[in-house]
Amino acid sequence: MTIMKTPALLAGVTLLSLGNWGCLATKKHVQQAITPVQNQVNEVQKQTADNKQAIGDLDRQVSVADEKATDAGKSAKDANAAAARANDAALQAGQRADGARSLAQETTDALRGTVDNLDNYKLADTKKVYFPFGKSKLTPDQESQLNDLVKSLGAMKGVVIEVEGFTDRVGAKNYNLTLSQQRADAVVRYLAGQSVPLRVIHQLGVGEADTTGQRANKEDRRVDVRVFTRQMPGGAGGAAMQSQNSSVTEQSASQQ
Repeated sequence: MTIMKTPALLAGVTLLSLGNWGCLATKKHVQQAITPVQNQVNEVQKQTADNKQAIGDLDRQVSVADEKATDAGKSAKDANAAAARANDAALQAGQRADGARSLAQETTDALRGTVDNLDNYKLADTKKVYFPFGKSKLTPDQESQLNDLVKSLGAMKGVVIEVEGFTDRVGAKNYNLTLSQQRADAVVRYLAGQSVPLRVIHQLGVGEADTTGQRANKEDRRVDVRVFTRQMPGGAGGAAMQSQNSSVTEQSASQQ
């Protein structure tokens, strides 16, 4: 009986073993099938994380770009305002340049007229105003001397006055140049105070003079005032002839 039960027992054990093996085989198969999918899922999750990181980086770059664009817009606005100011300044500079050219042309024309008439000016009077050593202030005697000059101007027409200041040769050249200008200025201010028009006065501080070859010479500490008058073409004779012609014309007109 024992012998008869053994095959049955073996068969049962065999079936049980086959059943367990089949279950194990199915799990292994499923595990083999799931592993690649799980790997792909893991890869997708990793790519998703990388994409989130990239998107975050891109957002930050966009934010920085927006800030730069805002700054650039502000800079462009400031640049436009600066350009507008520069254009206004250039326009004003152009207008000033036009004014300067006009003034230069007027001055040139006036100088040309003066140069053309230089030959018609003749020396009419000269005054030498002497100063103490190192001084540039007028004394009462010097003012009286200039008053005589002013009185003589009343009878003159077309007057031009030259005022030149001098010093002796004692001291530094720059100091003497300044002192000579101060002496000329003092004379010009006094003449202007006596209603002599500044437009007819031309002044210059010459600096050191050398009249006698001596360093400390009172003859060099002076201001020369020269008065020129404009002469009509033909001189006095021409003026007399013009007056005579006018009288003849008037006589003829009265006879008619």
